[in-house]
Amino acid sequence: MQQILFILVSGAALFFAGRQFSKIRSTILLGKDVELISDPSQRLKNTLLVAFGQKKMFKRWIPAILHLFIYVAFLFTSLELIEIFIDGFSGQHRFLAPYLGGLYTVIISTIEILSVLALVATVIFLWRRNLLKVPRLVKPEMDGWPTLDANIILILEIFLVCAVFTMNGTDVVLQGLDPEHYPKTGNFAITSWLGPMLFGGFSQGTLVGLERAGWWIHILTVFAFLNYLPISKHLHIMLAFPNVYFSKLRSRGEMENMPAIMNEVKSMMGIIPESEVDMDAELPEFGANDVFGLSWVNMLNAFTCTECGRCTDVCPANTTGKKLSPRKVMMDIRDRATEISENISSGNIECAKDKEQPVSADNYDDGKSLFDYISREELHACTTCNACVEACPVMIDPLEPILALRRYEILTESAGPSEWLPMFTSIENSGSVWQVPNSREDWINS
Repeated sequence: MQQILFILVSGAALFFAGRQFSKIRSTILLGKDVELISDPSQRLKNTLLVAFGQKKMFKRWIPAILHLFIYVAFLFTSLELIEIFIDGFSGQHRFLAPYLGGLYTVIISTIEILSVLALVATVIFLWRRNLLKVPRLVKPEMDGWPTLDANIILILEIFLVCAVFTMNGTDVVLQGLDPEHYPKTGNFAITSWLGPMLFGGFSQGTLVGLERAGWWIHILTVFAFLNYLPISKHLHIMLAFPNVYFSKLRSRGEMENMPAIMNEVKSMMGIIPESEVDMDAELPEFGANDVFGLSWVNMLNAFTCTECGRCTDVCPANTTGKKLSPRKVMMDIRDRATEISENISSGNIECAKDKEQPVSADNYDDGKSLFDYISREELHACTTCNACVEACPVMIDPLEPILALRRYEILTESAGPSEWLPMFTSIENSGSVWQVPNSREDWINS
């Protein structure tokens, strides 16, 4: 009966999780295609060092070490999870123990030690977020769901650790009472003494119930976590690896060029003759005003965002009290993309440009854009210093969408801050950002 229940529960959990992850993938692909520099060896190196090795996390040692405890515990607990699946489908108990022998004891002992460290880290993170109120964790964009989301995950981690110790602790006691069904597994680092201390006076029936409860709570928490990830910032657990792999390889300070504008400026400044510029060609739409104008890499960035706030913490504009928060920009892009994806998947005909055709990415207009989420004041505050890009532990680039939105505002809408207009006029008239009466080249002849 337990096997049948496990198969049904695991099948349902994996099915619904698969549907949600497929929807995330479709949402990310709402972004336009982009040509990436092909250098698999460098991309793999970045993935191993930054995503797997947590390299950039260690610019701040205290949260990095605490995060490492949880991260490594997660990796090692996955090994025990494999055995739980085998036991659940086969109906056996600790299937791997007889085959691995002493190595099994070492693996489970390591998991227990890491679980204790992860529990300590989890409690400290809860304290830092809710009592200490670390400034970068209590910015305005973190009000409501973002803070609740972080707390839910931390509480689930506590449930998971308690389930592991309940399962292992009762199992240690049962090994002495019923060795036929609970074979010896060696002395685990923590539960070999904690188990008898907590559960030593319980009856065998109670111990069996507690052992099964710990086992089920463990796997159900994992299933809940798996289905919760697609709506949580903790989606970065899975997306951090592809996000780092596909991050740009060129210099962080190098901005993407726009050939149409570049040729126009070169012609204006006499660098290339006007005859080489097709003046009758229809100008493209510059920049982006919605997620469709961003690249799928930008979209992947948004869904990978861990909301850690390191980007906002180092942003000079935010530090001086301006409205800009790079973290909020990425969160807004993710929220807007999710809204569009839900409207498309639901077939909301009110969001179709052509009401006679089904709503789709190519046939979408709900009367809103990213400018309804990200204010122009935020965009104008960015100094393009790349501090946010440098600070991100998973190589997210908030600057690219900020530039894309600014380009749309200035080049497509012919709008922008009034204080910028004299600079544009001066560049157009004299090729210089400063409004001076002399020609830019006069100093050469002086």
